[in-house]
Amino acid sequence: MRLLLALVLCWWASAATAASTAPRTAFQARCEDSIGASLSVLTGTQNGFRIDNTVGFRALTAMKGRTRPGQVVLGLTRTESRVSINVGGRLLADEASGYECIAPHIEIKLYYPPIVVYITREFRPGTCAYEEVLAHEMRHLNAYLDYLPRAEARVRTALARRFEDKPLYARIGNAQNLLQREIDRGWMPYIKSEMAKVESVQAEIDSPQEYARLGKVCGGEVQSLLGPLQRSKQK
Repeated sequence: MRLLLALVLCWWASAATAASTAPRTAFQARCEDSIGASLSVLTGTQNGFRIDNTVGFRALTAMKGRTRPGQVVLGLTRTESRVSINVGGRLLADEASGYECIAPHIEIKLYYPPIVVYITREFRPGTCAYEEVLAHEMRHLNAYLDYLPRAEARVRTALARRFEDKPLYARIGNAQNLLQREIDRGWMPYIKSEMAKVESVQAEIDSPQEYARLGKVCGGEVQSLLGPLQRSKQK
């Protein structure tokens, strides 16, 4: 985040220096006392999930993408993190100094589209094998749902630290563009990287130990069904 934001924040440097190294000017007083505080609104939205039993193991294996040699995918939880940011704010210009100030108003939404939990159609609902694979995928589902508020809290803290309820200063005609540039080049990549960290949690769920455990549950039912599937996959 620091490296990404540094390129943008340098644009504010001359204005920030002018605003902070001397006693408050009349223009600064007008900005800080009348333009209103900076505002960032951050919401995280969960849109539920559904279970799909219509897709076979070959298609699920292809949907997963990279797999270990010989791996057959019997269940898959799919979603995609989304980030939307709207930027605005009140502007106040001072022709005498050539500067303007802006009180940023930033609205950020973090969300997942409805999550789809796939269980291979080769396993009938209600069987022990089906229920075990479903329970495994529920761990993936809950990892997504639990992670969203944690990412939201980290981003909220970073926003508060950056803007500190004070206006930003720039040369007249530049403030809005510079703020948008900071969002596009700094905040959007940072937030996306925070949301992507959930994938490391997901990878821990799909450990070799977990796959070994699934192969032994239900009196070997999963493994007994998996053997013929793997052989047919190799043909």
